[in-house]
Amino acid sequence: MQGQVFKIHSDFYYIKTLSGNVFECKLREVLKKQNEKVLTGDFVDFDDTGVINKILGRKNFILRPSVSNIDLAVVVSSLLEPKLDYVQLNRYLTFLKYHKINTMLCFNKEDLPGKSEFKKQADEIIKIYEPLGYKTVFTSAKEKYGLSDLKKEITGKTIVLCGLSGVGKSSIINALNPELNLKTSHVSAQTQRGRHTTRHCEILDLGDYRIIDTPGFSNLKFNFILPKDLDSLFDDIYKFAKDCKFSDCLHIEGDEHSIGCAVLENIDKINPQRYKSYLEFLKEAQEYKHKVTYSGIKEEESKKHTHGTHLAKISREKRQSARNTQKQKIKNLYGKIEGNDEY
Repeated sequence: MQGQVFKIHSDFYYIKTLSGNVFECKLREVLKKQNEKVLTGDFVDFDDTGVINKILGRKNFILRPSVSNIDLAVVVSSLLEPKLDYVQLNRYLTFLKYHKINTMLCFNKEDLPGKSEFKKQADEIIKIYEPLGYKTVFTSAKEKYGLSDLKKEITGKTIVLCGLSGVGKSSIINALNPELNLKTSHVSAQTQRGRHTTRHCEILDLGDYRIIDTPGFSNLKFNFILPKDLDSLFDDIYKFAKDCKFSDCLHIEGDEHSIGCAVLENIDKINPQRYKSYLEFLKEAQEYKHKVTYSGIKEEESKKHTHGTHLAKISREKRQSARNTQKQKIKNLYGKIEGNDEY
């Protein structure tokens, strides 16, 4: 049988088939040995004993939060409570662009005091992000404002809401469908941060659209990409970077390649918050490059490919242990034969 994983709890995977039947399944041991990770949103093959045998092809996926087969990612932010962090916003956008996931922006809590400040920031956001191709909506989950604009963009799609805790992801879902009554929390006045109220990823089927409800997260780092590849994730930087004199230019003032850097020559045409974000992510990418270059750490692959099939690969330690066991068995057997006169 085939179906889609709509919730994962502990070691149990809850799968819904095309006909709407729900099954509670476990992962086949060989997939565990291969370190295969099943994500919420995965389509899988499973049998009538409740065992997942195979993960089918993914359209896309992200591991923070762990979801797959996404039509649209909605990055939810708050302008005033908590105050908008442009670097964190750009972190989400760059991360999603790396994974080739269509993205839109949603700014929540328009009901809060400070209308003039909200309007000023809203205009700045549109000025920065709409030229980059990001559709933007402004909502108030409390006042039900802007929800029709959001519904228009997500109808017929499987979407995931991304954003820090406390920005109102669960509140928006509740406003879209009050019957869900998801748990929400207030933002701390001291830290300007919310608490995680969503503990796991789950696909919520709301009829015209499906929302993958996810926990908030804030520890995302670019420790998986090389520095030279980062500028391609910033369209407003890359359009100038293509004309740099040196192909390995990192667009840093004072760098050995800064003379002839087309980005620095056009720095006044790039939003300062976007360039600041690029420099911060670049440091993380440089740390990653240094680690993989000089650490000398190489992980052994958990799978091997034989005749077009993927098989679990036994670790060096286990292979050596098995060899030692076989040698001891042969030695013991040889000793018994030597001491048997009848033989």
